[in-house]
Amino acid sequence: MENLTRYFKAIGFEGESLDKILAAFTFREFGKNEFVVECGKVSRHIGFVESGLFQYYVIKDGEERTTYVNIPNTFFASLLSFIAETPSLENVRALTKGSMSLISKENLKMLVDEVPGFKEFYIGLLESSICGIDASRHDLIVLTAEQRYAKMLHTEPHLLQQIPLQHLASMLSVTPRHLSRIRNNIR
Repeated sequence: MENLTRYFKAIGFEGESLDKILAAFTFREFGKNEFVVECGKVSRHIGFVESGLFQYYVIKDGEERTTYVNIPNTFFASLLSFIAETPSLENVRALTKGSMSLISKENLKMLVDEVPGFKEFYIGLLESSICGIDASRHDLIVLTAEQRYAKMLHTEPHLLQQIPLQHLASMLSVTPRHLSRIRNNIR
């Protein structure tokens, strides 16, 4: 949980507050292809990715469609399932061997109630997630594949370096072959 500790220290938590936050999380390792969330089951945790890559995907027309990939030092959440406590509409699995620091809804609520500043952190995390989902939805409807790639190249170049090509293509709603053409044209 070293990365989680660094993360919360960097945003200003220290002393007893930091200790309480860290105690509320549980460290868990995942093997390659192991599920964090399965479609049809309720997501009981959100988490901080310590290591590895974690793929969000759905099955459409018998085909896997990647919607997002978490990389280290980012927060994981199957938001709709976690917040509404309803069966997940997506799968989340480890693309590589990896680890997360996970927190339950109960522990999250306890931190919101007991740790000064944690409620503001949680609201900010939710706002950031919602804005990211809304922007992605907008981009899929309004932008061309080339424009979506160029935007990702500008706003999230670190993702382009870490996510396997077939998953990146799926996130952009193109085939890997089309993505290769786009990449060659933008260079």
